[in-house]
This record gives sequence, C-alpha cells and structure tokens, in this order.
Amino acid sequence: MDFETIKEWFTMENVMDLIERYRSFGPIPGILLPVLEAFLPFLPLVLFVMANANAFGLWLGFGISWVGACGGAILVFLIIRRFGQKRILRFFKKHPQVQKFMSWVDRHGFGPLFILLCFPFTPSAIVNIVAGLSKISIAQYVLAVLTGKMVMIFTISFVGYDIQSLVTKPVRTGIVIAVIILLWFVGKQIEGKMNSIIEKEKQRG
Repeated sequence: MDFETIKEWFTMENVMDLIERYRSFGPIPGILLPVLEAFLPFLPLVLFVMANANAFGLWLGFGISWVGACGGAILVFLIIRRFGQKRILRFFKKHPQVQKFMSWVDRHGFGPLFILLCFPFTPSAIVNIVAGLSKISIAQYVLAVLTGKMVMIFTISFVGYDIQSLVTKPVRTGIVIAVIILLWFVGKQIEGKMNSIIEKEKQRG
C-alpha cells in the first residue's frame, strides 16, 4: 500500500466506519486518530475531528478530539525536546527558516504559538518540532497547545456538526469568535505571570 493509497482511504465514510467498528473501546479510537496525526501530519486532522463530532456528539466529540490532538502535540514536543540535539534532528536547526522561527518563538513565547495553533491548516507538526528545539518553557508550550487547540478543535467540531448554523445562527458564530479572543487574552495574562515567576527564580538563582 503506497502513500497515495493511504491518503485516499481516509474519507469521512471510512473514518466513521472505523470509529463505529471499534465502538466497544469507547472514545479510545477517537483519541488515537488525532494522536496519530501529530506523528503523521499528512493524515487529515479536520476529518478526524468532524467524524468524532458526528459519532459522539458536539461536546463529547470535541473533548475526545481535543484530548487526542493535545496529547499527540505534547508527545512530539517532549520527544524533540529530549532528543533534539541528536544528529538525526540537527538538520532542522541548520535550516535558515527554522532558525528564524525558533528565534521568533523564543522572543514571543505563548502569543505566536497560540495564534498558529488556532488555525486548522497550520502545519502543526512543524510548530511542535520548532517549539521543541526552541528555548520556550514546557509550561508556556503546554498552555499554548491547550488553548490554541481548544479553539481550533471546537471550531472544526462546531462546523462539522452543524455547518448550516454558521449562516442561520450568527449569534453562535459570534460566540465562537468571542471565545477565541477571550482565550487569547487569558493565555497572555497567564503567560505574563509565568514569565514573572521565571524571572524571580532566575534572580534568586
């Protein structure tokens, strides 16, 4: 089975059938699919999230997808952070664009990661790898992933579960936008407190 055949297999019908086939395992298949996408970014995360929303309902499907997507992203980050200096991954650091992205993440921390992770078509695998190679703290990264992925996963779940409501119920769409802004603001406040704590610890050290 070649690469193209694998990609073509992942349709809404096939993914829904897969989830239903292993329904006896509860939410585990729905969680594992986004985790797998974190390691194999060519897989369709948007499709997995929509399938979970349709199979388990909007809120439970959102929760299942969010846990899987965040878990997979954090695993990739921790693996890169642990083994990023090894020879097999050194070429990431040598690439000029990667170096610029790493410097940007180092300077701005939570903000750019949150924004990037809010969008479903951001190459999150690259974001996770660069974050792992950068000097951003684990706490800042986890905060950005949890909030950014929350926005992204909920938006996809909302659209996939009831796409007509985007037009027929503009109030609900406005609520989604308001939640995105609120999460960004709250994340920045938490990041500010984190930075203050880190600075105090450095001064004491």
